[in-house]
Amino acid sequence: MGKTAFLFPGQGSQEIGMGRDLFKSDSYFQSLVEFASDYTREDLKKLCLKGPEKTLIKSRYLQPLLSAVSLGYLRYVRESGIEADFVLGHSLGEITALGATGVVDDKETILMAAKRGQLMDAAAEKCDCTMMAVIFVPLEKVEEILLEMNDPDNISLANDNAPNQIVLSGSRETLKRFTERLKSENIGRCMNIVVSGPWHSHFIQSAREEFEVWAEPIYFKKPHTDLILNATAKVEAHPTTIKHLITWQLTSPVYWRECMETLKAKGVDTLLEIGSGRVLSGLVRVNGFPKTTAVYSVNNLRGVENAVTHILKPEQSS
Repeated sequence: MGKTAFLFPGQGSQEIGMGRDLFKSDSYFQSLVEFASDYTREDLKKLCLKGPEKTLIKSRYLQPLLSAVSLGYLRYVRESGIEADFVLGHSLGEITALGATGVVDDKETILMAAKRGQLMDAAAEKCDCTMMAVIFVPLEKVEEILLEMNDPDNISLANDNAPNQIVLSGSRETLKRFTERLKSENIGRCMNIVVSGPWHSHFIQSAREEFEVWAEPIYFKKPHTDLILNATAKVEAHPTTIKHLITWQLTSPVYWRECMETLKAKGVDTLLEIGSGRVLSGLVRVNGFPKTTAVYSVNNLRGVENAVTHILKPEQSS
């Protein structure tokens, strides 16, 4: 029998208007957004529905919103009777995954996302750095170029998302030099990522250190569902280990490709991306899951209905 995984997206999956149907009908979801608004001192409902994007992408606002949207749709998925064998999130999505697996409660999830974003923004303001996706170049070649550049203080691996999708964090000038190197060899292409800082790198070491101290008093429970973390691509169950890896993740690369390999090895054949966008759904396919694998993007209530129809009522979808 196949198995099911819930995937939670991180920054880069946002869009103005996300969660619109939840704002119309879900008082619990609205209470989470109001809680985050009080903490951030920003009208996050207005920001989420109307923007502007330049404000929405600030981590201190975006991260609690993305977590709230994912938790909002998750409630409908579970109330419909769909449960997961494995839960994991991409970057910020790991914070959402803590709430989804009962490690912390929903409000603690939102609070952790908001504080994490706040600290990341503060660290990013101290450097002229950003992130860049490297497409159609294998990890081995990226690492070879980084080694030849010999500039680890100014550029580093941030995400290993798929066999031909790598993300780098670095100074703008050094990322430009990397791009020029690819052009000189006529391989791959580079794309700027709409984020407000150089995540998963030593550039935000101060955020990691402060987040570790801040998170220390929060009580982490043992997850009720198998939780896979980005730093190890393995199921982690001990609360102390989970807390360490969750905070360490701020400066550690996201090994998403390895996480996908773990799901394949575990026999997962149904995946639900729960939250804004379709980024992770796309990464499922490029990470080599077969066509027989069912992938559902649950980014609105229609997406919930679609997943329920095909997973729990297959005779109605045939």
